Amino acid sequence: MSTPETDVGRIGEDPDAFETFYREHLDLVQRFVARRVTDPHLAADLTAEVFLAAIDAAASYRADRGTPAAWLTGVARNVVAAEFRRQKKDKDAVRRIAGRRLLDPDSLAAIESRIDSARESRRLYDALASLPRRDRALMELVAVDGLSVTEAAAVLGVKPGTARVRLHRSRARVQSHLTPLEVQP
Repeated sequence: MSTPETDVGRIGEDPDAFETFYREHLDLVQRFVARRVTDPHLAADLTAEVFLAAIDAAASYRADRGTPAAWLTGVARNVVAAEFRRQKKDKDAVRRIAGRRLLDPDSLAAIESRIDSARESRRLYDALASLPRRDRALMELVAVDGLSVTEAAAVLGVKPGTARVRLHRSRARVQSHLTPLEVQP
């Protein structure tokens, strides 16, 4: 079941619309965050921040630019990127700001399980690190987060044709990093 486009604009005003939106997209956001961080406490905090940012940005949702899931993925991408910038700038301040909220054992175990299941994708991220930042973001949105090329182009603010060319070139580079070189005797 998909959230009607009108509900996305109302999530900041209508608690019922927000609850429906949250329940429909929680798994998407948790998977997105778990692939990018290894600390379960930080993953829980970032997931909450994504939905808070979505409430603040709900009025900016435009149905003609993509699905609610694609829009929320863009919001999540921005929230995670902001967190990484804060960490790079001042790790001590991030520890005080983000804090370590206590999680019950079941919640902590669920977050740790998500992080463990995403560990296999770390090799892919190592290969993606060889790409320019804009191409890496495109590859992640399409290959990892499951957006169409058109939706990913909308999230990144580029034309779909440009995104297709970048994606083709990026896939070739990543494949060359993932395929081990044959050693000749």
